[in-house]
Amino acid sequence: MTAEEAKAEEMSAAGGGEGGADITPKQDGGVLKITKKGGVGTECPMIGDKVTVHYTGWLLDGTKFDSSRDRNDKFSFDFGKGEVIKAWDIAVGTMTIGELCRITCKPEYAYGTAGSPPKIPPNATLIFEIELFDFKGKDLTDDEDGGIIQRIRKKGEGYSKPNEGALVEIEIEGRHGDRVFDKRELRFEVGEGENYDIPPGLEKALQKMEKLEESVVYLKPSYGFGSAGKEKFQIPQDAELQYEVKLKNFEKAKESWEMNTVEKLEQGSIAKEKGTQYFKEGKYKRATLQYKKIVSWLEHESGLAGEEEEKARNLRLAAHLNLAMCHLKLKEYSQALENCNKALDLDGNNEKGLFRRGEARLAVNDFELARADFQKVLQLYPSNKAAKAQLIICQQKIREQHEREKKMYANMFQRLADKETKLEADTICKEGSNMKDDKQNGVDEKTDVDVEA
Repeated sequence: MTAEEAKAEEMSAAGGGEGGADITPKQDGGVLKITKKGGVGTECPMIGDKVTVHYTGWLLDGTKFDSSRDRNDKFSFDFGKGEVIKAWDIAVGTMTIGELCRITCKPEYAYGTAGSPPKIPPNATLIFEIELFDFKGKDLTDDEDGGIIQRIRKKGEGYSKPNEGALVEIEIEGRHGDRVFDKRELRFEVGEGENYDIPPGLEKALQKMEKLEESVVYLKPSYGFGSAGKEKFQIPQDAELQYEVKLKNFEKAKESWEMNTVEKLEQGSIAKEKGTQYFKEGKYKRATLQYKKIVSWLEHESGLAGEEEEKARNLRLAAHLNLAMCHLKLKEYSQALENCNKALDLDGNNEKGLFRRGEARLAVNDFELARADFQKVLQLYPSNKAAKAQLIICQQKIREQHEREKKMYANMFQRLADKETKLEADTICKEGSNMKDDKQNGVDEKTDVDVEA
């Protein structure tokens, strides 16, 4: 096949650059599409989805300038984020999984007047063949465990997003399977969602949204209503949920740098009261959010003196002590230990700080260190009955640990002794066997020795 014939065949495969449906929003003929193979289903990529495709690109004269198929390497990009030429975002947004199409795009929807040297000249009309293999939403979880997946149905305005404490106005429609279980409009403060039957995963998603944005949010059980389910909505335990949500409006809470010292102290006191109420209700995770606000506002506040300094210190101390208690309740012992240490940095002889650090250490089997904490509590506060009880437990655990170690080492030494005894026995047996073999072969060991003497 000649070069001219190969080029003609490629152009034939690409469709020759003629015809197709105009899929541009402006209907200006800038992107024409011909579907060569239909996909499955009806769902198309949404803004922010990670899409995976194969593609081949040609100039109008049939020159192939790029192909993922030739490299045998599929191409992925975030749809609708401007990571590819306009024509691609327009075209891929009309495709379903498995679909193969050919698009012809004018320069203003491709590389424009500049082109993309050296392969694509200025003002070039391009032809692409694209096959869509997969698309999936954005994972919003910190651990990227797939627990909160967001797909943007309609882009919002601006770049600002709600923060912790922001006042939000939303429309939601919650689904479990095919059943709508929650459809309403509501207004609440981010961080207070549990009081309005809003699952934690949806609150986290709201903090990633722009004003007037419309999204679909998919929640795994641990980010929804968890193992308890939600009787009010007839949601069973360990249920996966889907929410359609529109962020109608929001007012951001003031960030730390936007508040003066007086405001930080006032808001810190309010957060402390909220956290204490959550703690009393057994809502420990919600309580931690309030106490963490206090730390973030006041931890690095400098230049304070007198009454303000004392109040800030007391709020920080209370926040760390209460965070430690929450983390103990949640069995998050490393975080409990960290907050105890920060509390003790502020007050080295604090009774609650020492006691709770002892509890955290006891929980992770650091018996010696735990005992030291409880002993110090009793040294400073002799009437602390709880510390006496915990000290007795520590001493018992230490004795049990020593007994286990003693028994382990005794068994180890016995095994070594048995091994040595067996080795000696085996050696004697082997030597006896060798002597017997020598006599059978006509050799008298004693005579050999006498002769040598």
